[in-house]
Amino acid sequence: MKPTRQPPISSPPDAPRRFQRAPAQPADGDHPAPAGVRLSKVMVERGLCNRREADALIARGEVFVDGQRISELGTRVSPDAVITLAEGVTLRPRPTPPVPEKPTADGVRLSKVMAERGMCSRREADALIERGWVFVDGERVSELGTRIAPDATITLDKRGAAKQAERVTIVLHKPISYVSGQPEDGHQAAVTLVTPDRLFGGGKFSRDHLKGLAPAGRLDIDSTGLLILTQDGRIARQLIGDDSTVEKEYLVRVAGTLSAEGLALLNHGLSLDGKQLRPAKVRWQNDDQLSFILKEGRKRQIRRMCELVGLKVVGLKRVRIGKVMLGDLPQGQWRYLRPNERF
Repeated sequence: MKPTRQPPISSPPDAPRRFQRAPAQPADGDHPAPAGVRLSKVMVERGLCNRREADALIARGEVFVDGQRISELGTRVSPDAVITLAEGVTLRPRPTPPVPEKPTADGVRLSKVMAERGMCSRREADALIERGWVFVDGERVSELGTRIAPDATITLDKRGAAKQAERVTIVLHKPISYVSGQPEDGHQAAVTLVTPDRLFGGGKFSRDHLKGLAPAGRLDIDSTGLLILTQDGRIARQLIGDDSTVEKEYLVRVAGTLSAEGLALLNHGLSLDGKQLRPAKVRWQNDDQLSFILKEGRKRQIRRMCELVGLKVVGLKRVRIGKVMLGDLPQGQWRYLRPNERF
């Protein structure tokens, strides 16, 4: 006898609009039907929700299996059953499982090693690496984040060396009322003084020399003297890095009385902001002027040091950074760092 096809089961009026159907499975023939799998487990495996959410949906009668509402926890269903949710039920998107991080390679970042060796700043190192201008042990490296042995040999090709040679460093005699860095409180930045008409001692001005030009250190708004502006990360690190040992010399005019004990404290023994200052070299230059030689530069450090020993600073002028002297550079003018000058 020819088998009779059964009509499809019609869904109730509140049947869902969205559903998940398992892939079609081959007919089992005369084999006995499987005992089934817990409905909540099937829902989880199909990515509908987690186990707790599945149980909550079932308990509220918001799950349909092959068109039939299910509200009993622990119900078992066929693995290929059609599971749908009641109309209007929304689920939070399942979070994407995190991708495990690749194990960190041995070694140190190439840009960090280059900066630590004084070759350039980290940012400059990244730019050189991206252009393929850096060699490690003779092999060209162009991938950012590359790690190398701390004692690897690092060299630049001719283009990288030429690019570094193009960077300029400027020696400026900063007047009072100019700030070292960004303009603030109506005061102009010292870099605005770097104009062709203020160039002292010869040289050729180029507007390209203003790109990326930044102060390597600061000089208070009410102080005058030597300020270094540079495009070269190597020089910036040398002058203001945490491990910098470059001397800065100041002539400081003071008012008040200074005892021998106070002078000794200025040389070593004072603390600012709870941190002891490095040893300094402080001596009388004349009757009302002290010479300070420091190897650090905290904010308004000399003025605060003087206050601690009963002195008031009347005038402050920086005259030397490392081996570079302010010399006869007029106030408000600037010059290029000479090829034979080193800090």
